[in-house]
Amino acid sequence: MNNKLTSALVVAVLSSTLGCAQRAVVSYGDATAVETTDINFGSTDLQKVASEMTDSLLLSPVVGTLTANKRPVVFVERIKNKTSEHIDTESITDSVSTRLLRSGKFRFVDMARVEAARKQLQFQNEGGMVDSSKAIQFGRQIGAQFMLYGNLSSIVKNNQDKADVYYKFTLRLMDLESGLVEWADETEIRKTRTKQTVGW
Repeated sequence: MNNKLTSALVVAVLSSTLGCAQRAVVSYGDATAVETTDINFGSTDLQKVASEMTDSLLLSPVVGTLTANKRPVVFVERIKNKTSEHIDTESITDSVSTRLLRSGKFRFVDMARVEAARKQLQFQNEGGMVDSSKAIQFGRQIGAQFMLYGNLSSIVKNNQDKADVYYKFTLRLMDLESGLVEWADETEIRKTRTKQTVGW
């Protein structure tokens, strides 16, 4: 009798537990939709700064002259994060460089992959496994003519009822031979969160 009672209680507990369980539902969303989860730097902000900076660079008369009859070689230095947040600034530079490559006006050298390229060249030239007549030789890579670099900074203000964050993103294009900055621009974002009192 005790075993039957215990079994019945276990079944009842399990049924009530499973009955109350919630399932997570996963669905696709629009990657370009405005993100309003919080006021921290998010996907909408990344898309905004990448789009505005790329358009500004490509529409610049100076850059138009630089790219009139050639495709300058550029390397992108990682954006300096001067905010108090952990922001993946490499995603910003990836978006900017991808948009510039799509324009057909620039070529890029990937400084983040220099060591990997060096190892591959060493394998081809020193490993003894690659036909020497088909191995890519050292010293033939093309150096960058321009450097694209910038900063992301923020000012955050908080009180009991309101939080305000201001972001400023600056980007510059430097001629590596002369050291002159040929182009520069900045874009700003302000986001505010206000506490709302819900009454009956």
